Amino acid sequence: MKTSCAPNLYLALTHYPVNNKNGNIIASAVTNLDLHDISRAAKTYGARAFYVITPLTDQKELAEKIVSHWTQGIGAAYNPARRDALELIRVSDSLEQTLEHIRSQEDMMPKTVVTCARNCEGSISFSRLREMLQSGDPFLLIFGTAWGLASGVISGADYILEPVKGNTDYNHLSVRSAASVILDRLTAGA
Repeated sequence: MKTSCAPNLYLALTHYPVNNKNGNIIASAVTNLDLHDISRAAKTYGARAFYVITPLTDQKELAEKIVSHWTQGIGAAYNPARRDALELIRVSDSLEQTLEHIRSQEDMMPKTVVTCARNCEGSISFSRLREMLQSGDPFLLIFGTAWGLASGVISGADYILEPVKGNTDYNHLSVRSAASVILDRLTAGA
């Protein structure tokens, strides 16, 4: 079995504030697939926790019901590996609440790194972030839903990660796929 040499990395899937296709700030819906697939990638690559951020009560209840089924309910007995992954999920009201929770765990504020499918001025490369993660300091990698994170979240981050690029001009990955690719690129050679 491979021993863990994972970076001190936390993930957040932000459902508010994000943009819709018209550029308006909205709160997007939590999806079952995102919870399952990103938590499984997070567990595979050694993330410390996976925060699902939404201020909407019904969406928080939905996320908590899904997590509970797989961590405490019949799903936990049926699929212990899925339980292990979904136990990483923490439902949070806001990015600020998430940062405070990590700070309370780490005794320091994490550096924030936002993801974006667009090219952004000043973005850092995967290799640069991989080097930074070797410090052992906590980092929060923030993903957006819908049509991406609101500009205020992007401008307020410590770092912006370069977009995932394939070998074509097409660039419209699901957040689940992007999270998996990014985690793999950040831990390559680790």
